[in-house]
Amino acid sequence: MPDPDTSLRDAAAVRAAVADARAGLVDREVLADVVVLCAIAGEHVLVVGPPGTAKSEAIRRVARRLGESYYEYLIGRFTEPNEIFGPIDLRSLRDGVVRVETAGMLPEAEIAFLDEVFLGSTAILNALLGLLNERVYRRGSTVVKSPLRVCVGACNVLPEDPALAAFADRFLARVFVDPVPDERLEELLEIGRAGDAHRTEERPDSLAGALDRLAEAARAVDVGDVGILLATAIRRLRAAGVALSDRRAVRAQRLVAAAAVLDDRSVATPADLWVLPLIAPSADAQELAGTVLADLMTEAANRSLPHAAEAFSRGPAARAARMATAAGELLAELDVDPPADDRLRIEALLREIDASFAPDARPDELAVARSALIARLGDAVPEPAGS
Repeated sequence: MPDPDTSLRDAAAVRAAVADARAGLVDREVLADVVVLCAIAGEHVLVVGPPGTAKSEAIRRVARRLGESYYEYLIGRFTEPNEIFGPIDLRSLRDGVVRVETAGMLPEAEIAFLDEVFLGSTAILNALLGLLNERVYRRGSTVVKSPLRVCVGACNVLPEDPALAAFADRFLARVFVDPVPDERLEELLEIGRAGDAHRTEERPDSLAGALDRLAEAARAVDVGDVGILLATAIRRLRAAGVALSDRRAVRAQRLVAAAAVLDDRSVATPADLWVLPLIAPSADAQELAGTVLADLMTEAANRSLPHAAEAFSRGPAARAARMATAAGELLAELDVDPPADDRLRIEALLREIDASFAPDARPDELAVARSALIARLGDAVPEPAGS
């Protein structure tokens, strides 16, 4: 049984790494959160969205902060298997033995990003099926046990070919990415002007050990207390027309367990049910899932992955946790390198807090965060009118 104190430290280390990865990202915080969630759960992510929306940049940032070996490839219709899995060893081939040199290729990666993943040939997709599902790559005499934690596949649109359905089902979590909304364009342009100034350095120490321990802790999480709620959620989704295979329904428990561990708990609770819309296969189905499961997700929140928890639950607890986390990150950033506009940023966050929660409905954690922001300003901030 994993040591609770160790899990607590590991979750804090991963939380810091995710915060680093999110720095300088605009409207891609949810994607970063989901990649980390799936790395702990041992599941894969499919990202769907138009080109030029910083999908790969968000994934690279997570990979760098976690200190993992990372593999990335843009697949085309004429991509050969050896471009992804490694070339044939010609010396062995002369002896009649088919052996693949996998060093530095996908079978030996811990985090992988495959862009335009559905354009792969039948040979590539068949090899990927075994690798994604069993974490084993086989060809000829080559049998490689892959250390793959999470594979992120990306495409511009979901494929309509039924022949790709079995392959697509291996990606349990789905994230649908749109261009940055109009209200955040100034932020996007500012970061674009700054260029590399917003990029943080890679962490010198790998968090592989922490990820291993958290993954082990996730496998030991007790999900029995939410079993009835999970079954209820799956029934509701299917009744609403959301197509969910038995595989997706069963493996959703892994996401619930990973969410619990990242929130420093060994027992899953209703707070972890925000992950359920992630398993819906389309953007419309995820929107529908958020509606039909709304009453099951009112308590949903996650301190390590606040952006994803809020986006998928749309609940008040998750919103409060996200704003409390944002306050802590902002104050920590200002302590290290206070910019000239620090007052504007604090006041903006205070306005969001006051607009979202009346004083008598403000969760304790958020009330403490608000007080810390006010103390930083150094003067009194009145409660909103009508409170």
